Amino acid sequence: MGSSGDPGPVDKSVLYDQENHISSAIWEGQERNVLRCHEHTSMLEQWRLTPKQIELVEKAGFGYFRMIPTISLDNALISALVERWRKETNTFHLPVGEMTITLEDVALILGLPIDGKPVMGVTRPPGKMYENLLGKVPEDLTGGMLKLTWLKERFSKCPEDAPIEEIERHTRAYLLYLVGCTIFSTTTGNKVSAMYLPLFKNFDEAGKFAWGAAALAFLYRALGNASLKSQSTISGSLTLLQCWSYYRLNVGNPKFNQEPNDGFFPLALRWKGRATGPRSNSNIVTYRKALDSLQPSNVKWLPYKDLNYSPELEDIKESLILRASETVLICFDKAERHLPDRCLRQFGMFQPIPKDVQRWERKIRFSDQGLDETKETILQLKGKNQAELKEWIDRRRRIIPYEKIVDESMYMEWYDRITRKFVGRPESLESEFQRIVTAMREIADIADSLSNDEIGFRDRQSLDEIKNTALSSLMDVVEDSKRSRRKIATKRKREDDPSPTTGKDVALDVWMY
Repeated sequence: MGSSGDPGPVDKSVLYDQENHISSAIWEGQERNVLRCHEHTSMLEQWRLTPKQIELVEKAGFGYFRMIPTISLDNALISALVERWRKETNTFHLPVGEMTITLEDVALILGLPIDGKPVMGVTRPPGKMYENLLGKVPEDLTGGMLKLTWLKERFSKCPEDAPIEEIERHTRAYLLYLVGCTIFSTTTGNKVSAMYLPLFKNFDEAGKFAWGAAALAFLYRALGNASLKSQSTISGSLTLLQCWSYYRLNVGNPKFNQEPNDGFFPLALRWKGRATGPRSNSNIVTYRKALDSLQPSNVKWLPYKDLNYSPELEDIKESLILRASETVLICFDKAERHLPDRCLRQFGMFQPIPKDVQRWERKIRFSDQGLDETKETILQLKGKNQAELKEWIDRRRRIIPYEKIVDESMYMEWYDRITRKFVGRPESLESEFQRIVTAMREIADIADSLSNDEIGFRDRQSLDEIKNTALSSLMDVVEDSKRSRRKIATKRKREDDPSPTTGKDVALDVWMY
């Protein structure tokens, strides 16, 4: 591949959007710093659920999920992982090959159902819906978004002796708040979309939705957006992303002063109680270097192989077959491909060269009346967008078969050509520049140390030409850096926008002086 320092890809057929990826900006010396992570779970513990409410939450499919406490996010680790995410394949491109968050990870880490109806419904609910389902109409309803604070202030404490209708209203408000600050959190801040509310009208019916698949579709989309160099925020289930990394990669894992919470479900509970242990002080550059140099020994391909399933987890265990389903994940208008064929080692299988990824329609258009998984609906599926809905309906017929033994060296040889080998430069641009400046100073010092009496006229001319050529080359480096910064600055406004006079310009002025 070109020079030894070229990060790739050589073959751009897979990572066709490399120019817009954050790794391109980082290679050019344009750091965007740590992403702002939007997951608003700090106030969840202030909700007080009655036994009847807990029963309804369990019916709706969130019985395990509600037990996950607030887990402090490591924004630097999340940001470094995002730098490795590629929306062209919905996978992390790591030195060891591709890896991804699968439906198996969602089911076990979050305890959400990954099988069932696609999470879809009415995108713009009528105004009377709030009165019917909540008993109250939001005071400030902008663009179909409800303030999370409004939900908490009015519904976080349900009277024990409340009538069943009031209990159901309080529970719907809780579920809307729960998904709005976790799996469906947005970068808009303290708000949640009202389109999820009608799905909680009937709690038994709500339990038939594949909430875990929708959460993964939402996170895939959020990762893809955040991986673009024009972005500075990320939302979705960042607890899932961080815990996935803890389970699978030996990078930035927290340390415990006591035994971790093994034997609990969902598996995110393992990282509860981390507060008693020292936290890693790694920054994004440290994490980036760790991921750039990741070795197979730092990867846990099968972190759940010794998991003991209790009888009450049989439904979840049975649904795990979908971890190898090559299907489309749906969350309302979001459609994201689940591509386990690119990460077969996560299922204990050998990894051959995967087939080409077809670009897909990431936005689904559907009737504003929602969608039920019925024979009538299947007959109505027409066109390109609806074909992706049918892929989800056919998910159990799209399971990847077990592969025979293959030569994985062929895969790695192919992968080496199509991937971005590393994100961070082996040597930072600042360090590289300072090294050049130092070399130029040394040339100048040597030239100045020689008097005109010690060298002839022609030798002096030659030495002056060397100095002028070096100076010209140095100025070219500075101008290239300026042009690169201006190019990126026109695409986005940065909080830490560099001033016109940079450290490199100052270094040049000092050298010239």
